Amino acid sequence: MKIWVDADACPTVIKEILFRAGERRQIEVTLVANHAMRVPASKWVDLLIVPGGFDVADDEIVKRSQPGDLVITSDIPLASEVIDAGVDAMSSRGERYSTENIKARLNIRDFMDTMRASGVNTGGPPALSQGDRKAFADELDRWLAKNTK
Repeated sequence: MKIWVDADACPTVIKEILFRAGERRQIEVTLVANHAMRVPASKWVDLLIVPGGFDVADDEIVKRSQPGDLVITSDIPLASEVIDAGVDAMSSRGERYSTENIKARLNIRDFMDTMRASGVNTGGPPALSQGDRKAFADELDRWLAKNTK
C-alpha cells in the first residue's frame, strides 16, 4: 500500500499532513511532480520528478498506482482513471472520490470548462480553509484505519 500525491497542485499544508501520516503509519508517500520540491528526509517520503508536459505526472500515477493504494488529487479526470483501475482517490479537501460520485464530478468539470471556454468567468476554488484541512486529515485517518492493520 502506498499513497501517491499529484504534488504540483497539492497545497503545502496537505503535503505536511501526508508526511506526518506516512511517518506515523510507516506508509510510503510518493509525491509526483514535474519540478523539484522540498520533502523531509524520511524513508517513508519520496519525490518522483517527471518531465514537464501535459498530464505526464498524471500518467505516471496511473501507471504506478495499484489497488489498495490511495491517490491524492484535485484533478477529476485523474481521479476517474485511478478509480477505474480499482485505486482509491481523495481530494486535498478531504472529498473521497468513488464510482458512485466520479461521473457526476466529471460532468460538472466539463460543464464548467465549457462555460470558461465561452468567456464566462467562473472564478476558482476558494482558499483552503482550516475546516478543509481538518476534513482532509479526518478522511485520511479514516482511510488509514480501514486499510492498515
